Amino acid sequence: MSDASWTGAAVAGVAAGYALVSRRLARTPVSDALVFVGFGVLLGPVGLNLVSLGHDSGPLRTLVEAALTLVLFVDASTVRPADLRTEGTLAGRLLSVGLVLTIGAGWLLARPLFPGLTLWECALVGTVLAPTDAALGKGAISDPRVPSLVRQTLNVESGLNDGLVLPFFVVFLAAIPGTSYAHEGMAETIWSALLLSPALGLAVGGLGGRLLRASFDHDWVARDWREIFVLAAAVGAYTLAAVTHGSGFIAAWVAGFAFAGVWRGTGRPTVELADTTELAEDLGGLLAMLSLLFFGAVLLGPALQHLSWAIVGYALLSLTVIRMVPVAFALLRSGLKRPTVAYVGWFGPRGLASVVFGLLVAEEHIQGVEMISRVVAVTVGLSVVLHGASAGLLAARYGRWYERAAAADPALRESAATPVTPRRRRLGPIEQPDG
Repeated sequence: MSDASWTGAAVAGVAAGYALVSRRLARTPVSDALVFVGFGVLLGPVGLNLVSLGHDSGPLRTLVEAALTLVLFVDASTVRPADLRTEGTLAGRLLSVGLVLTIGAGWLLARPLFPGLTLWECALVGTVLAPTDAALGKGAISDPRVPSLVRQTLNVESGLNDGLVLPFFVVFLAAIPGTSYAHEGMAETIWSALLLSPALGLAVGGLGGRLLRASFDHDWVARDWREIFVLAAAVGAYTLAAVTHGSGFIAAWVAGFAFAGVWRGTGRPTVELADTTELAEDLGGLLAMLSLLFFGAVLLGPALQHLSWAIVGYALLSLTVIRMVPVAFALLRSGLKRPTVAYVGWFGPRGLASVVFGLLVAEEHIQGVEMISRVVAVTVGLSVVLHGASAGLLAARYGRWYERAAAADPALRESAATPVTPRRRRLGPIEQPDG
């Protein structure tokens, strides 16, 4: 068997093995992300050496780009405009003030810790590690003991901040000599990635939504094929932006918004949008887990061989100070109690978006690429362990605090009734707490 065959067999074995014990593991602190990242390290150069960035870079890039494209499209399609109202979920504060401060804090703290990186490379580190991923802390969002306002706030934030980070990522890449965007020039990058790509996404998503809705209303489309149509819309938006030298991710994200807006805006549908995007959710979830496996192999495993106090220190700062202080500023005068602000601040896991951005940076020909890759890898790896292990425990502890606080103060801000938008299935099942 060739190396590629052994790699395929090993990856299939990990996926099949986890599937067989997935319900059992859902009751434990061992998350799906931890399993896939752990086996990725085992399959990489530090272990069995079945996967490496050198001979698997092409298929790997396709895999991670497909995963993020589907996740961006589905995430955008599930968020309603009402979800962004600050009086409802407070997510608007986190997605504006909180996100910008997080990028800025990550940028500033990277400068003294990594003197070998340029100013813009430090900015890239802060940007790559800014988006959060609810899948790595699913218990924190899914546990019904946590008030719905808090769950929805984390829910919407994690669903949208990866898309909002994309313009920063593109601009900072264009500012670094030697990158693919730098060759295009800043003006061309702004035009193709930040102006043309959103326009293409708007056109593909809007037209696709109208066509599918019309076909559905006339009973022309079969159930299976309407779900395949959604996949085609997401891939089409990405591809059109890519061939015009723009950002396929931005196009896919905007297409998700446009698709959902048209679907909901033409009268009450007899089929919910979530039923139409079901296949895209499932496929995106599978590809996301496989991306984490390859991340463990090609980024985290090699990074563990080159650990330094600066890398570990920055990773810890990224998960605490760089995340929690901006969240505290963003939630000032929100009426939320300190335990709630701390809970929201802690559960900002780094996941798929950071992995994909990190892998894309690893393929760029820039001076600090090795250091950037190591910092991103260690931060995400640490997040997989810490957020996955603490989600259930801290959700239960916070839930008990909320019970006492709500009993003592019926007007508690956290008690505001807030519908929780169903999230993509890659969060996986969660067991109901006892009692």
